[in-house]
Amino acid sequence: MRNEKGAHVLIIDDEPEIREIVKIFLINEGYGVMEAEDGAAGLELLRKEAFDLVILDVMMPKLNGIQTCIQIRKTQNIPIIMLSAKNEDMDKILGLTSGADDYLSKPFNPLELVARVKSQLRRVRMSETQDKQQPLEFIIGDLVLNIPRHQVTIKSKEISLTPLEFDILVLLATHRGQVFSVDKIYETIWKDPVMQSDKTVMVHIRNLREKLKDNPREPKYIKTVWGVGYKID
Repeated sequence: MRNEKGAHVLIIDDEPEIREIVKIFLINEGYGVMEAEDGAAGLELLRKEAFDLVILDVMMPKLNGIQTCIQIRKTQNIPIIMLSAKNEDMDKILGLTSGADDYLSKPFNPLELVARVKSQLRRVRMSETQDKQQPLEFIIGDLVLNIPRHQVTIKSKEISLTPLEFDILVLLATHRGQVFSVDKIYETIWKDPVMQSDKTVMVHIRNLREKLKDNPREPKYIKTVWGVGYKID
């Protein structure tokens, strides 16, 4: 990843006014910025250019944000922040389930969006640094977690995880037996203090369990300590 100040950000939004104001704030922070007016145009840019982060609107013509996010995740693990005019829990869950790392409802304060961009870029940079300091592999039953390769396999079958899902699994696997609260997971992975209570961490945990086929009632990997948090024994 490039130095955070030189990070390259792609804005995919069909509203020119939104793209312009977000671009102004990001350029003011020293980021390189490119724009796309819909999902199809955004995917084309992603094929041609290297980006460090994507800001993605949900409601767009041709190819909406959910569809675009799913396509991006087939080939890339860069952070994705979704924007949506909807503020319902199910819309947020759908966005995060499709592979987004964060979700911000419109109308939003551009300074909050910038803060979330910084948080995601900082998380990736720190994760890359920590990877070099970690043991090569962790074995949890029939699950093998290879940190340098960013690879998870179960019975030799590779499991595709988003960057945040991978980071959460690494956090729990490298602290076997330690219980992490939802707030502690957020602060550790997102590298920011928890500002409000939401379902972001729980959605990522749920997605992670589904991909690992880890039944929460009889978990083999991620266990819930009711009223406290999550752990891997």
